[in-house]
Amino acid sequence: KFQLDIYIRPLDIFFTVNNDEKGIKEAINLIKKHRPERIVIEATGRLEMPFIMACSEANLPFVIANPIHIKRFAGAIGQRAKTDKLDAQLIAHYGEAIKPKLSTLKPDIMQAMSDLVGRRNQLLVMQTMEKNRLQILPKELAMTIKPILTVFKNQITKIEDKIVKLIESCPDYQAKNIILQSMKGIGKIAAASIISNLPELGYINNKEASSLVGVAPMNKESGRFKGHRKIQGGRHQVRTVLYMAMMSAIQSNPVFKETYQRLVAAGKPKKVAIIACIRKMVVILNSMLRDGVLWEAPKA
Repeated sequence: KFQLDIYIRPLDIFFTVNNDEKGIKEAINLIKKHRPERIVIEATGRLEMPFIMACSEANLPFVIANPIHIKRFAGAIGQRAKTDKLDAQLIAHYGEAIKPKLSTLKPDIMQAMSDLVGRRNQLLVMQTMEKNRLQILPKELAMTIKPILTVFKNQITKIEDKIVKLIESCPDYQAKNIILQSMKGIGKIAAASIISNLPELGYINNKEASSLVGVAPMNKESGRFKGHRKIQGGRHQVRTVLYMAMMSAIQSNPVFKETYQRLVAAGKPKKVAIIACIRKMVVILNSMLRDGVLWEAPKA
């Protein structure tokens, strides 16, 4: 969170800088002098993104490594001790031995996608407000609303087209997009929201994934008081998109349809059942991206 520990292999150079603009600039200048074949940084939950953006801007070859793969590599070479320097050495050794594929991720594209998804959500809210007004206002005022609805519809379509083009511009995004949309219920907007707002998915464990989206139930207990467990925090933008995706999934995806119906039949409120289904969806998507596999519904 606060510092970057960097090891250059095979030169046996180790140094530490602050994980801020000044420290990252210093690190990039030092690294560039050695003309690296690849810079491997472990995915930690967006904390690495400023450094990755700096690498991208400096045209340096980088890899965002899956922590699970590095942990398995450590086990394979018998490394159990952990210090900041040893961890940096391990990641550098992993990069040299495994030679993971260089990333084609473009942080500026990721930010642009996030902004477009956010703007689309804003337009949808305004569109719904105008549609509601259309139902209650006198008919003679309808003509003042219908042109506005047409504008909203056209702008939403243009934004969706831009999102698709951004995904198609990056092979890494294309690969993720194919995996995500293989699950019934996940469309292009949900996939784009996950890619741009939840880049850690596939690199973290299931509990962390649920917490990041904000669908992990939190205990509310103090002494004898036992409150209901509630969700809190998380990235509301991606959670909102996944909520809409789940409304479709419980109709078209037999796995989530069965889960939803079972929970409602057991007495759970419908909204609680939907959140539970979203949590299940996030866990499954996390596993799919981690293993690079397409959705495969369980056989009856």
